[in-house]
Formats: sequence, structure tokens, C-alpha cells
Amino acid sequence: MTHFRPCIDLHNGRVKQIIGSSLTDTATAPHTNFVADQPAAWYAELYKNDGLRGGHVIKLGPGNDAAARAALAAYPGGLQIGGGICAANAQEWLAAGASHVIVTSAIFNPAGKLQQNVLCDLAERVGKQRLVLDLSCKRTAKGWTVAMNRWQTLTELHICPAVLDALCAYCDEFLIHAADVEGKCNGIDRELVELLGSWRGCTMTYAGGICSMDDLELIDALSGGTIDATVGSALDIFGGSGIRYATLVQREAQNRSLTH
Repeated sequence: MTHFRPCIDLHNGRVKQIIGSSLTDTATAPHTNFVADQPAAWYAELYKNDGLRGGHVIKLGPGNDAAARAALAAYPGGLQIGGGICAANAQEWLAAGASHVIVTSAIFNPAGKLQQNVLCDLAERVGKQRLVLDLSCKRTAKGWTVAMNRWQTLTELHICPAVLDALCAYCDEFLIHAADVEGKCNGIDRELVELLGSWRGCTMTYAGGICSMDDLELIDALSGGTIDATVGSALDIFGGSGIRYATLVQREAQNRSLTH
């Protein structure tokens, strides 16, 4: 059964919804769909009060630590944290209240080559059960290639069962944004979801392009309910009009009642 995973995306200390492919290290401002009036902690408290677990806080660049800490403090043990996480600071963020740390760029060298020793060290320090690997990807000639450095740099890894099998030995979950459609509210990357849904390993959360409840149900159908989903720009609490947050909360309550 596909569950809804809430999110808090932080950019320059504020909760925003951004088209991920527009994030760069240049002075050019990213394409922003929404900037919240409420702070990150407000969203964390909302998710806590509605019993939504397993969501993530993503720090998109510098200047977001204080907001991230406030969110984790508002919902200790209920949110994962990503963005600039490495072996040196992972324990610090777990101590701040994160249930898991989400890691991408730290396990690759600057050229995008997987550093197996770094991954092993992270899993040992953090514990496999508290590590999420972000395998957000872009469509390439080889299928879907994992991208790091806020999706600006392609790595050597391509999404396939063999790669997923190898990496899930070190982590509790995967988080996978379809970077090409993320933030655009034009529908999911159906082929990617089908590929991910055909694999049966650790827990996985998909994000990217969800614009209606039909998209959420399509993910459930294509994956046999094995993939969870994050909704961003389409959600009314982020200025969207495609999906009501209250509808997702009600859906989650119904799902929980069916599984108990």
C-alpha cells in the first residue's frame, strides 16, 4: 500500500517548493513555485499532529541548518534529514531529532564515482537502520542515472535491480526523486515507477511530478503498493491546487485502519 510521506524543502532558511532541475551553483535564482509564510517547525508540528511519519526535511544549500533543527525539534523521531549530510555530521543530526539521515553526494567523489569505503563507514557509524540513500536520478541514454550535488552532477550509478540490490545492504530506505519531472506538476515518470516497482527490496519513496490523487493511485497500482510517495508543489499547503492535504491525511488514516 502506497503511503504518503510529507516533506519540508528548505532554501535560504525558508520552506519552498522549487523545480529541482533549476537548482545550480550560479547566481541565477532557481524557479520557485512557492514560498511559505510559516516556518519549517509549523509544518513539522502539522505532520506530528496528523500522525504522518517518515517524511523528510531537505536542506537545499547553505543557510538552512537553524530551520532544519527547529523542524526536527518540533517532531523528534518523526522526520528524516538530508542535504549536506556526511559521516562527520550524521550523528549530530540524529541527536537533533532526525529518525534517519539521507545521504547522496557524500558517498561519491567529485567525479561521481561511488566511494565504497565511505558508504561502509557511514553505515557503520550511523547504523544501517538509520541511513537513507538518496538515489534521485535523471533520464539518460542508459535509463536513469543517479545525480548528486543538488542534481547537477551525474554519477556512475544507473538505476537497475543490481545497483539497488548492492546498495540496500547498507541502508534502511531509498529516496528517489525523478529530477526531470520534479516540481513541474505534469505527472509522474511512469516508466521509472514501473522499474522501481518491479524490484522487491527495502522501503522506497518516490517523488516527482505528482499532480493529482490519480497519480498517487497510479504509483500504488504500478508498484503493487510497495513504493511510498511524496507530494510537493501540487499540495494545497504548498500553494498547489491539485491535491488537498486533508485528503491525504484522511487516506493515511484509512490505510492504517485497514492494516491493523
